[in-house]
Amino acid sequence: MSGTSEQSRQAYFQLRDDGAFVGNDPARGPWSADHCHAGPVSGLIVRAAETEVGPEKMLTRLTVDLLRPQPLAGLRVAAETTRHTKTLATTRVTVHDLDDRLCATATTMHLARRDLGPVPNVAVAPPRLENAVIGPFPIGEVRHDLPGFANHSDVLYPKGGNQGAGPKIVWMRVPALLEGEEPSPIQALCPLADCGNGISWNAPTREMGFMNTDLTVQIHREPVSDWLASESVSHWQSSGIGMSQSVLYDTEGPVGTALQTIILFPPA
Repeated sequence: MSGTSEQSRQAYFQLRDDGAFVGNDPARGPWSADHCHAGPVSGLIVRAAETEVGPEKMLTRLTVDLLRPQPLAGLRVAAETTRHTKTLATTRVTVHDLDDRLCATATTMHLARRDLGPVPNVAVAPPRLENAVIGPFPIGEVRHDLPGFANHSDVLYPKGGNQGAGPKIVWMRVPALLEGEEPSPIQALCPLADCGNGISWNAPTREMGFMNTDLTVQIHREPVSDWLASESVSHWQSSGIGMSQSVLYDTEGPVGTALQTIILFPPA
């Protein structure tokens, strides 16, 4: 099992005095040296929503619409409450670049925590982390020569598991969201949640490009481990539209699901 490297200790973002989030190397996506991977940005969205609602309610659903690339140079994230009752709360979150262009919008649902004691449930075992082996980051192609998200993610595969095209399971351990701050469990889940299409690609990017235009994460339990797993499958259609489905795990079992709409584009 791989250890945490010096690189992976660098957080995704640093917070400027004016409230803007500036991306560090780990936040850099694979397709542009100047833009963020959407997973860490989704973590910023969750952070804003959780701060707005407060800790008494758990974020149970996140839906992000990715409207344009998110610059590493700086992002401003703002959340507003759209509904708050004893049982639930909802928010709307916006992400703007430093030129005030809207880059992403999101909505969240939060539910009140209760202590019900033991309840009937279905026991679903997680993939076996203790038997996992080191493997490559799922997407090998990067369209720039700078360090990015893949270089700062520790990756493991089930022993004997698929590491090529098609459905697969990947364990991942990622950096903190923000320098000097411990991320909440759901903030820490976001980078992996946005990797479903990159985990379960059906052909290498030299044969078919693919990009997600949104992310929806449904969470029923907060993760308790730093190693998290995604069991992902992608459905690609001749219309140029696809979808990625992922079941998300910590070391104790499933914690939620992630869905991404995918746009396909043949190489130029």
